[in-house]
Amino acid sequence: FTDDPFDKPPCRGCSSYLTEPYVKCAECGPPPFLLCLQCFTRGFEYKKHQSDHTYEIMTSDFPVLDPNWTAQEEMALLEAVMDCGFGNWQDVANQMCTKSKEECEKHYMKHFINNPLFASTLLSLRQAEEAQHSETAIPFHPADDPPRPTFDSLLSRDMAGYMPARADFVEEFDNYAEWDLRDIDFVEDDSDILHALKIAVVDIYHSRLKERQRRKKIIRDHGLINLRKFQILERRYPKEVQDLYETMRRFARILGPMEHDKFIESHALEFELRREIRRLQEYRAAGITNFCSARTYDHLKKSREEERLKRTMLSEVLQYIQDSSACQQWLSRQADIDSGLSPTVPAPSNSGRRSAPPLNLTGLPGTEKLNEKEKELCQMVRLVPGAYLEYKAALVNECNKQGGLRLAQARALIKIDVNKTRKIYDFLIREGYITKA
Repeated sequence: FTDDPFDKPPCRGCSSYLTEPYVKCAECGPPPFLLCLQCFTRGFEYKKHQSDHTYEIMTSDFPVLDPNWTAQEEMALLEAVMDCGFGNWQDVANQMCTKSKEECEKHYMKHFINNPLFASTLLSLRQAEEAQHSETAIPFHPADDPPRPTFDSLLSRDMAGYMPARADFVEEFDNYAEWDLRDIDFVEDDSDILHALKIAVVDIYHSRLKERQRRKKIIRDHGLINLRKFQILERRYPKEVQDLYETMRRFARILGPMEHDKFIESHALEFELRREIRRLQEYRAAGITNFCSARTYDHLKKSREEERLKRTMLSEVLQYIQDSSACQQWLSRQADIDSGLSPTVPAPSNSGRRSAPPLNLTGLPGTEKLNEKEKELCQMVRLVPGAYLEYKAALVNECNKQGGLRLAQARALIKIDVNKTRKIYDFLIREGYITKA
């Protein structure tokens, strides 16, 4: 028989449907030995059951929640609501036959909906569920719009085929595990060994289902649902710690989200301490014993680096002194250094080919939207600001969709000279507008 409480076994004597009151033998069972009143009065006996056994009279003709409602009517009301649906009180009353529409609605709302005992139980369950999911490293709020990477895209491959909008994988772990169950059928003629083997196969299938859920739980708990946001959080670390973060990500399945973040933070702190120790060792090797002298040392060291850079550029120009464009480029770089800008003009080539002069951006539309470094790039690449802004927007949008961008993808998006595309791509990578895939 099923687990449905309304489904009663038939009478053991006549196999008829049992109606209350009926008799249950107190000495036989399990399963319970039930008899209707007619079979009980004629002394029905079967195997170990004898007519002189002690017995119980089974009836639900007693109040439970309301003095005017018996237990049998309570069960009939719940069964009717389950069959007809909540709110269809006329159909519920027609199925019960003993109560009116208003009585059914009033009783159900009072004792099963607005009952403070049930409300407190539901509240405690909800609070327990919230407490269970409160300790996550990077919580993902359902109100956020989850990313929807296209099939077989770079972002989809980075997320191992996980689809956040469906909370599912394109291909599940052990994707064909259900095939092992398709031919299993439990019948009464199975031997004990065969029955145990079938149960073992079902247990193996359950273990595979648990592994699928575990993998999805790792993605949720560690905040990997939106991989783009996760990568932005990684950039707060130095480059060396980012490499460590990428290497240790595979161990996140072993540690919990909080423990994994503490593990990474401890390594980031270790990196900072090692860097400070190396700086102090450099001061000590130079004979510095206080921080005031250290600040003077850093200032002089920076000045020496700038002077060394100027001498290096001057030697480059002297090597190609016959080329007038080389002299012009060196003068431009020197002017940038004097004005505080970083030099980005490439060194003169020895190919004998004259390079084109920098593009004059005065009066060109879109120049006011560029910062100083972008203006410098457009001048050297000889690219008008409007075209540069379009190329930049296209590359940034594609990088946000894919989670990263390769040079080949950038060249496929921008149909211009490949050398110019390479310079734009490197510039956007260097300035942090896009990330390399």
